[in-house]
Amino acid sequence: MPDKGPAPNVTHCGFAAVIGAPNAGKSTLVNALVGAKVSIVTHKAQTTRARMRGIAIAGESQIILVDTPGIFTPKRRLDRAMVETAWTEAREAEVAVLVADAARGFDDLVDPILEHARELKIPLVLALNKVDKIHKEKLLSLAEEASKRLQLDGLFMISALSGDGVGDLKSYLASRMPPGPWLFPEDQIADAPLRQWAAEVTREKMFMRLHEEIPYSSTVETTDWKERKDGSIRIDQTIFVERESQRKIVLGAKGQAIKQISMEARREIAEAIESPVHLFLFVKVRENWADDPERYREMGLDFPKS
Repeated sequence: MPDKGPAPNVTHCGFAAVIGAPNAGKSTLVNALVGAKVSIVTHKAQTTRARMRGIAIAGESQIILVDTPGIFTPKRRLDRAMVETAWTEAREAEVAVLVADAARGFDDLVDPILEHARELKIPLVLALNKVDKIHKEKLLSLAEEASKRLQLDGLFMISALSGDGVGDLKSYLASRMPPGPWLFPEDQIADAPLRQWAAEVTREKMFMRLHEEIPYSSTVETTDWKERKDGSIRIDQTIFVERESQRKIVLGAKGQAIKQISMEARREIAEAIESPVHLFLFVKVRENWADDPERYREMGLDFPKS
């Protein structure tokens, strides 16, 4: 019989939901697994709002990582939409990665998440993050407590910031992906449109520049994206705040704050798309924007009815 040659490699592809409390390091972990920045990272809680998906490759497996909003006790409509999105993404994935800040332990914020995670019908792994910040004895105690409270498919001790342990977690996730064709090209690292990603970059720079002066409920939308004849890109974005006092904070004295935000965002966007960028930022007051269903659709969130 003729030699048919080696059998083709079987590809695998699936979704892994990254869940946890605000500031546990979920976005940093997603970026580390992808090997590039796809999710914004700041010190401010509840920074991740929209559904952001990073795409990681490990051997023949394509892992679509869903960076979900941090899970916390919701107090208003936007909060409920973010928390509901996180749990929906977890239920629909092939595997869920629960990220916990090892330095913080299982406090009052993390405890209810552990209880809710027990109800998931998919494989669940715990990633104890920031392990370089605590003593080994406390780390082992946390691991033991988690193993007693949760039906874990795996437990990983990592530092998403330094990359320690991330490779082992990535190999595990690759092994959990079902056989099937890849959903994205090999060189694609995220599924978000460039317009949405660019808006998230600007929102990150705004939070980093203004710290606690601006509420996390402010949002950024890319309103126009045009390629010029010289190959450069003109991007118009609008920053929406809820009050005039917030607009003045974003602008800053003599426009210095908005100028700095624009400069830093433009630099990062230009580097990512490998084209010169002309970024124009506008700040508008939109009262009660968090009650507008259209804004939720822009972020990929379901609009809670109450």
